[in-house]
Formats: sequence, C-alpha cells, structure tokens
Amino acid sequence: MTDRQTTHQSEEDRRNADILIWLNGGLVPRDKALISVYDSGFMLGDGVWEGLRLYDGTWAFIDEHLDRLFEAAKAIDLDIGLSRRDLKTAISETQSANGMTTDAHARVMVTRGIKSRPFQHPSLSREGPTVAIIMEHSRPLIARPIRLATVPHMRGLPMTQDPKLNSHSKLNCILACIAAEKAGADEALMLDAHGFVNTTNACNFFIVRRGAVWTSTGDYCMNGITRQKVIDICRGNGIPVHERNYSLVDTYGADEAFLTGTFGAQTPVSAIDGRPIGSEWPGPVTARIQRLYKDLVHGGIT
Repeated sequence: MTDRQTTHQSEEDRRNADILIWLNGGLVPRDKALISVYDSGFMLGDGVWEGLRLYDGTWAFIDEHLDRLFEAAKAIDLDIGLSRRDLKTAISETQSANGMTTDAHARVMVTRGIKSRPFQHPSLSREGPTVAIIMEHSRPLIARPIRLATVPHMRGLPMTQDPKLNSHSKLNCILACIAAEKAGADEALMLDAHGFVNTTNACNFFIVRRGAVWTSTGDYCMNGITRQKVIDICRGNGIPVHERNYSLVDTYGADEAFLTGTFGAQTPVSAIDGRPIGSEWPGPVTARIQRLYKDLVHGGIT
C-alpha cells in the first residue's frame, strides 16, 4: 500500500533527536537511554504503561491516566516504587527539561525490572522496577480517514490476558495490524469472543447510526480515557450513545465511524472491509464530538 496511514502518524520534528528521557530517577539523552537485555519488559513484555497528551501546558486527564497505571500495576503485583506525586514530578521535570508547552506525547512505562536469569518467574526480578518516561514533540498528521479491515485476531478474554490492562505485551495487536495491512487497510478491526465488533488494534471504535453513537460494551477492550470522555460528552450534550453488542452488519450500515485514543483524539474512518462508510469525513456527528472534545480540553482539564 503506497499511502499507508496510521492513527499515530505525526509531523516530523527535528527536536525529537535531542530529547531527554527520564529513566530510573534521572534525565538522560535519547541515545543514552538504555536498559539491560535482562529487563523483564524486553525479555517477556512484563510491565504496564500509559500514554499522555500535552495541551497548552496541561497533561490531559493525567489523574485518570495515573489511576489506571497504578491499578494495572496492582493487578499484576508490580510495585512501581514511586508515589503518584513522585511520578507527576518526574513527568513535569521531563516536560520542563525538553521545553515542551503543547503538542507533546508522553509514554510512561514500568517493567518488573532486571532479571537475575533469563526465565519467566517474577521472583527472578530482584533489583526493583524499571521506570521510563519517553516524551516527544508530536503534532498529529492524519492526511486522510483511516481504512479498517476485520481480522481473525480477537482481543483476549479476561482469564487469558485481560484487554483492560495496558500491558507491554502487544503481540496480539501487532499481528492484527499486520493482517490488516496485508489486506490493504491501515489498521485492524477486532471482534470479541462472541463475534461482536469490539475495538481496533490501537484505538477504541465507534459508529454512528441515525444520529446515535454506538460503541462496544467495553467488556473485551481497553476502556480508554478518551473513549469514556466521548461517552460523557454525548450524554452531556443530548447525543444518544449506546454501549452495546453489535455486529459487522450493523457496522457496514453505519452513517459514520471514528476511532478514539489519547494521541489522535477522534479519527474518522472512511472504509471497513472495502465498504465505504459515509460520504464526508468527519461526518456531522463526529465533527460535533470533535468540537466538544476540543472545548473540554481547552476549557481547563485535570
């Protein structure tokens, strides 16, 4: 595919070559921000992470993102080794050191740390966690709407790998993305364990039918912060919104479709499995949600 597009595509920014990265308590140049090959995250994908977006000097919904990070760490029995205040301070220090005021993206990553031997058991991670904050200048550059292809890969069941965890282990989603690209699409539309439309490999998924917004039940997908903000916006502004089971038949007949995520906010979708969705992008309901979300962000966020 010659015009490949992703939901995380951004403008090139030369400043990113010289960014400072926060790693285990200190700021280091990008090319010096190294971890051991024995690190649990590198070796096994054993860790959790959060993505944050900087708008006009404020990290959008940072408290909710940190809530989710600490909850995920507790779920996998990982002691981050920092308080919420410590982590907020580290984020602020990294932002200041890089001179960032807006249009920046941060990825806060925590792994179980360096292992004494290259095996699975968590007791082999004896040196404490590895904590890193990668912060880049990042202005989204979505040249056209996203095209999706349905793939056979499903998001995990809660008793296997709970999709509500922002885990470092993303192989299932990566394979889904590869399958979608080989089908000529940009990203993958993934179904749940019952065959209902669920999410994409990177974002939450919404459709609009006859003026009403639909999204999945949330039982089998990452319950994104932006996803919830869109639901709240709809409920607060008279836009019908439903968290429900729905099929590909419902999806193909949608008037509009869009993706949500911390990086791209709301990204229009123009086609699913080769079937066009709507005739303008963004559609009228999507455009209204985009405006309301922008108002929420710029109206003072915490």
